[in-house]
Amino acid sequence: MGKFDKIKGFVAKSKRVWLILKKPTRKEYEMVAKVSAVGILALGVVGFLIAIIMQIFA
Repeated sequence: MGKFDKIKGFVAKSKRVWLILKKPTRKEYEMVAKVSAVGILALGVVGFLIAIIMQIFA
């Protein structure tokens, strides 16, 4: 399989994905934003707790 065939395959796959894309609704966008915010907050809390534990035992 040559480079041209690989590029042609990539373009075909990209075109297929592009054709099924749709703009998210406001409700979908808000849900993704909320889930992302909760995830970031959870990681921050875990990091903060690890920092506190490290200070206690160090």
